[in-house]
Amino acid sequence: MTRFFSNNLMTTAAAFLSISLATLPAHATTTEPAKTASTAATPPAYDIDLANYQYPYPVSFFELNSQQHAGSTQPLKMAYMDVPPAEGKSNGKNIVLMHGKNFNSAYWRDTIKVLTNSGYRVIAPDQISFGKSTKPIAYQYSFQQLANNTKQLLDSLGVEKASILGHSMGGMLATRFSLMFSDVTQQLILVNPIGLEDWKTKVPYASVDAIYKSVLASNYEQVKQYQLASYYDNKWQPSYDEWVNLLAGITSDKDYPLFAWNAALTADMIFTQPVVYEFGQVSMPTLLIIGTRDRSALGKDRVSGEVKASLGRYDQLGKQTAKAIPDATLVELDNVGHMPHIEAFDRFIKPLVSFLDESK
Repeated sequence: MTRFFSNNLMTTAAAFLSISLATLPAHATTTEPAKTASTAATPPAYDIDLANYQYPYPVSFFELNSQQHAGSTQPLKMAYMDVPPAEGKSNGKNIVLMHGKNFNSAYWRDTIKVLTNSGYRVIAPDQISFGKSTKPIAYQYSFQQLANNTKQLLDSLGVEKASILGHSMGGMLATRFSLMFSDVTQQLILVNPIGLEDWKTKVPYASVDAIYKSVLASNYEQVKQYQLASYYDNKWQPSYDEWVNLLAGITSDKDYPLFAWNAALTADMIFTQPVVYEFGQVSMPTLLIIGTRDRSALGKDRVSGEVKASLGRYDQLGKQTAKAIPDATLVELDNVGHMPHIEAFDRFIKPLVSFLDESK
């Protein structure tokens, strides 16, 4: 059963870059870094693990047992925020927030505040190679592996059931998680997910090496211009600075080539591992929140003309996906792009909380 709602009813380098802890497990550690991002025109300098950037809530690290072969010398640590519901408001429900490729869990700040005040425990991880998590020297990326990593984290925290929310790349990951762990996933929420179409049927392949070279050449102006055009319809607000600064601010770090290599590998994962053909197998209630102005599409810079114009049509893709998922509710946000929870928070959070509350 598919339900459709419009918002009125509900009242090519930069592209790859720009796509309570009172009780902790014994292997987790908590850190509270030193400073927040600046909103200056020139970004502050960050290391690739964002050690000098403070997340909105305390950060812990889960020691991950993943691809640790006999010759491996690099332990993997998965950063996450585990934020309890506001005092006296717990409803006993959990929600996991999965970030996009060009971001990390810090951008869920406002979402976490509302959800915890609504009674939810919120777990917001940085996937391996993102945010404060380890940037491996060598890692075989797949959505199945990232989903399994997240399941290991939830197991360590004693989380048996949760709603799973994903934005952008996180939407592809959330879908894969829901297919692998349907017994854990109570509800699925997809916020302008990428992967609603199979780009490789229209776009020529770019090798990991080619993507790596492109990411290495990225700079602040390229990243900002990409986000301005692709996310915000050429209408910049000062509040967007923090998110471009976090991405561009690491490009001067001595370890940036390692970040760029991992970015190339995850870009390849996104391009070659579609989930669009499996939407019909999603078994739990699903909410799609779609900013219809979004035109995001991987590899769009490698095509032209009618093919380019046909890609990233979220005004069409949202409806197609809602029809493909058996129990889907579609909320379309007119004149909103790829970042509903940043660009139009009130219009994003209301249908989200309403949908989550339906399961009480």
